Amino acid sequence: MDFNMKKLASDAGIFFTRAVQFTEEKFGQAEKTELDANFENLLARADSTKNWTEKILRQTEVLLQPNPSARVEEFLYEKLDRKVPSRVTNGELLAQYMAEAASELGPTTPYGKTLIKVSEAEKRLGAAERDFIHAASINFLTPLRNFLEGDWKTISKERRLLQNRRLDLDVCKARLKKAKAAEAKAACEGDTVPDFQETRPRNYILSASASALWNDEVDKSEQELRVAQTEFDRQAEVTRLLLEGISSTHVNHLRCLHEFVESQTTYYAQCYRHMLDLQKQLGRFPGTFVGTTEPASPPLSSTSPTTTAATMPMEPSVAGQAPPGEAALCLEEVAPPASGTRKARVLYDYEAADSSELALLADELITVYSLPGMDPDWLIGERGNKKGKVPVTYLELLS
Repeated sequence: MDFNMKKLASDAGIFFTRAVQFTEEKFGQAEKTELDANFENLLARADSTKNWTEKILRQTEVLLQPNPSARVEEFLYEKLDRKVPSRVTNGELLAQYMAEAASELGPTTPYGKTLIKVSEAEKRLGAAERDFIHAASINFLTPLRNFLEGDWKTISKERRLLQNRRLDLDVCKARLKKAKAAEAKAACEGDTVPDFQETRPRNYILSASASALWNDEVDKSEQELRVAQTEFDRQAEVTRLLLEGISSTHVNHLRCLHEFVESQTTYYAQCYRHMLDLQKQLGRFPGTFVGTTEPASPPLSSTSPTTTAATMPMEPSVAGQAPPGEAALCLEEVAPPASGTRKARVLYDYEAADSSELALLADELITVYSLPGMDPDWLIGERGNKKGKVPVTYLELLS
């Protein structure tokens, strides 16, 4: 029990002297041992790495899970060492709603059929999103989190220990400086030759005794300074090695960043394929807008009409499809009907799949008409002396 009390008192004394030294340094009343420039650069780079890793980690979590409540729930599950429950993605939830709507509104109607097809595509998009989140969490978020919770905590611990060793060193330097000043003062007083005729020659004896005491104090302070300097140098080397390891951390994070980009590229490529397949499937349904003055509905896509044709062109296998009886139709021999021709405005660019189709440019006006037995998704379009099949969904019928 006595030993514990002594240790507690000793620790309290060390803490107090460090606090005094730190306070005096802040007020400019004590000297401070400065680290070399290279060491300071390593510290600055480590701090910058930690700060930006935290920001990238947090924002990536927001990207993968925009819902803050869901993020808090996942964080609590991780802290409690419990498995995070499986959560339905937004795409999968939308697919579920669309499928239920189609079932209630009529799965055989054009709207119901379209809802079913779109729900299937949204379900595939949701599954792709789930795979992307899983891959990004393992290959990117986990290494960043391991650095912050593992390597960085070790670096922080050693830096705090280095700070304490540095304070102890400066305390020893200040103590030695004061002891030498007192020793010099006592030596000056002891150099005065005493007058033994005086009635009180003990002043000389006391001065000589004080000088000897200060000599011992200087020797003790020098010994403590050597020990403190050794411990400081050893701790500085350990901390330096850890800080230099930040370069390896950058290499590891670079590899993880490449894997994150690969996962994201795969995810968006899957989304593109699913939406392109959906666009093809929707092009096979009977058109319901022929003969109306309402603008035609553009293909379901997340891009604008002008960019859709540039990024996701219709493939010949779909755009050029025609019913069996229409394959032998020669458009050059077909004359437009006496009545039934209409003007139409092109909504966005369309690239002809073969010679039987007419290429279109956005906002141009063409003449269109239908022939008996034609697929209602297609019309015959004329521009000057050129004619060819055009998809109804690319047109806005005017008159």
